[in-house]
Amino acid sequence: MKRFLNILPVLFVLSGCAKHAEVVLEKYSPTPLIVSDFQALPGWEQEDYKEALDTFVHSCLSQKTRVLYQELCSEALDSEDPKTFLESRFVPYKIQANAGAKGGLLTGYYEPHLRASRTKSALYRYPIYETPKDLIEVDLGSIYPELANYRLRGRLDGTKLVPYYDREESKSRELDANVLCYTDSQIDKFFLEIQGSGRVTLDTNETLFIGYDNQNGHRYRAIGRYLIAIGALQKEEVSLQSIRKWLDANPSRLDEVLNYNRSVVFFKQREQKATGALGLELTPKRSIAVDRRYIPLGGMLYLSADVAKQSTGRIVLAQDTGGAIKGAVRADLFLGYGEEAMRIAGELKSPLDLWILIPRQGEDL
Repeated sequence: MKRFLNILPVLFVLSGCAKHAEVVLEKYSPTPLIVSDFQALPGWEQEDYKEALDTFVHSCLSQKTRVLYQELCSEALDSEDPKTFLESRFVPYKIQANAGAKGGLLTGYYEPHLRASRTKSALYRYPIYETPKDLIEVDLGSIYPELANYRLRGRLDGTKLVPYYDREESKSRELDANVLCYTDSQIDKFFLEIQGSGRVTLDTNETLFIGYDNQNGHRYRAIGRYLIAIGALQKEEVSLQSIRKWLDANPSRLDEVLNYNRSVVFFKQREQKATGALGLELTPKRSIAVDRRYIPLGGMLYLSADVAKQSTGRIVLAQDTGGAIKGAVRADLFLGYGEEAMRIAGELKSPLDLWILIPRQGEDL
């Protein structure tokens, strides 16, 4: 069966199980999709179907997932045979890469650990800010519907809206923002921004969970590319670990390299561990960050890639976004917390095949 479909929103609307999805999904860009079947998915017979379905049920706690899948969320709760339920109620559609793209890419992220204090001192001197009070966010979709996925961020200079302070400017001033805590490492703080969520041990032995809340409006730029450009690293050796090692060994150039990424992330305190854009606690090896211009948050997908040098096929949920995640066949896999998660995430860079699981149409059930 080689049926080819061009528009992702149509699939959910035709399924009949997401009656309100058209309003939600019509904003997504056309994405090439080719219908497939579960038996053709690499690694499908080795999947942990119960764990996969449990992750879907957990994702159904979010409104975005419920809007997409509606009654399937409640049906999944009562399923006694997860494999049969998945195969009988969904159809996998392979997502094709954007025109001009070299292919799919899977990277990884994790929940980092930081040391910090509520009080600034000579040791704890790098502030982790909440969203600044003077940061203005404009939803462009409210003015131009075709720009529904875009927001403009800045600050007022008199009556003029200007770009918000970039990373270098932010270091030279105290922002008009509450400080969640002060950490002892500028490098740890930087990688916290890249990961989006973190676990902080305070000097009082309290544990603080913090997660992404907003961003200063400047485009994310990967410092690994800068290190390649200046000849510090070779392209094939770039990883979280190699970048960290170079920064530790070259403290005099730390600001130069970090300031290349003008984007700054602001955080808020959370009551739970690493949390994604859906507001749900992320599930290790089941939650992914996607480009929501092409894939709807809350969507259930299947990925095939090499993770920790092993061929991996598994169901995942689109529960997060990221500044570096751009393109239709592009995902960031959440690996969890701890040294092993950090090691795998830091090294993960694999070709990726991606399928989105669409509810079957009524006549196909």
